[in-house]
Amino acid sequence: MSFLYGRVALVVGASSGMGKACAEYLRDQGYYVYGTSRRAAFPEDDSYRQEKGFLTMIPLDVTDDDSIQKAVDFVIAQEGQINVLLNCAGYGLSGAIEDISREEAQHIFDTNMIGMMMVCREVLPHMRAQRRGLIVNIGSVAGLFALPFQSMYSATKYAVEAMTEALRMELKPFGIKVSLIDPGDICTGFTKARQVAKAALTNPVYRERHDKAVNAMIKSELNGPGPEIVVRAFARILKSKNPPVRVITSLDYQAAALAKRLAPARLVEFIVERVY
Repeated sequence: MSFLYGRVALVVGASSGMGKACAEYLRDQGYYVYGTSRRAAFPEDDSYRQEKGFLTMIPLDVTDDDSIQKAVDFVIAQEGQINVLLNCAGYGLSGAIEDISREEAQHIFDTNMIGMMMVCREVLPHMRAQRRGLIVNIGSVAGLFALPFQSMYSATKYAVEAMTEALRMELKPFGIKVSLIDPGDICTGFTKARQVAKAALTNPVYRERHDKAVNAMIKSELNGPGPEIVVRAFARILKSKNPPVRVITSLDYQAAALAKRLAPARLVEFIVERVY
């Protein structure tokens, strides 16, 4: 395989799901892959290194700037460069807007969007010095369609869309490519890890509709494809000299995204309400 952007990859959020699957794909293709997890520890020696490619886990908490810097510094110390950055860290939060606290909203933004921005910020000086690199951010179709009782998750993913589009334009002069992957409903550990706003557990006002919407999401996710669909999208971007702005992973959602641009907003709202 030709390493279009270089051979060293940093995969943020590689302990499970899409991040783990993409990290393993990179390793199998011969990349030197550093995956991250909050619970990992820095390796004590370099016995993990193999010329044909490897995957080793290092600690990184996207809500902690010092943790981000230490992880990036470690990879640079080991490899002297970072060529591919894949940002996968994030979680879901359900609840009506009235039930979501300031702290809950701040935490999901800090994890899903600001943390992603801070990882990019730490890696970019090295990519600029190299005059090449690839950044792929994991978005969501929830960043294209706001979902009831998933407002803050949707809001973070809308923000990821905007940030990534801006980042593409800012980095063009430096030879750094940026792209998005927008998965639909996928069967991963994301479903089990979804958090519920504390007030949503006790407030009866929205409880019935909240539970109906979340159960519909859970059913769709559990019946969806596995993370391999994201791996295929990532591989397509990785092999492209001019990656697309975004890759939506399913034909259904590609059609839905097109319909949203063409259909009246009230009609889109009506359809989403019927689904959830």
